[in-house]
Order: sequence, then C-alpha cells, then structure tokens
Amino acid sequence: MKSKRKFLRNTVAEEAAIKAGIAADPDTHEMTDEEAKQLRPFRRGRPPSDTHKVPVTVRLDPEVVEFFREAGQGWQTRLNSALVDYVARRRKVANKAR
Repeated sequence: MKSKRKFLRNTVAEEAAIKAGIAADPDTHEMTDEEAKQLRPFRRGRPPSDTHKVPVTVRLDPEVVEFFREAGQGWQTRLNSALVDYVARRRKVANKAR
C-alpha cells in the first residue's frame, strides 16, 4: 500500500540555515559518510528472547485480572512471572516427594 504522506524538501534557504546552525553549535557536527555507514537501525521494543512465549487464550476470574491490571502496564508479564514462580515451587515439592 502506497503512503499518502507528502514530504516537502527543504528550500535552499532552509538548508543553509540548518547548516549554519550546525556550524555554530560546538556540541555537534554534520555527520560524515563514514559515520553514516556505521549507523545501525534503532530497535524498538523488547530485546529478542532465547525463550519464546506461547500465545494462549485463558479464562481468569475477574478479581485476578483486576489485581494484576491495577499496577498498570506490564500486568501480563507480572501474571506470567507469578505463574512461573508457582510452577517452580510445585516442581520443587514434586522433586522432594520422589
């Protein structure tokens, strides 16, 4: 799908003003071609994980969901962490029983 955005290029005067601003600022400089080659794309979001989560649909009691949502963003991660802790405790109990 083609973007409907229209991008306007700087005029010669605007470009000159930008370059003058760069030259007047002692804390910056115009990037060289070599510096531009060293750039890497900025990656948004979480870093890649060694373990991939499995998408599931689960029905939970409303009070459970409300409890985790009350703390704000990241509630699903906190819920997952609580379940991971539960599994670890249950495995420990199961291993002691053997």
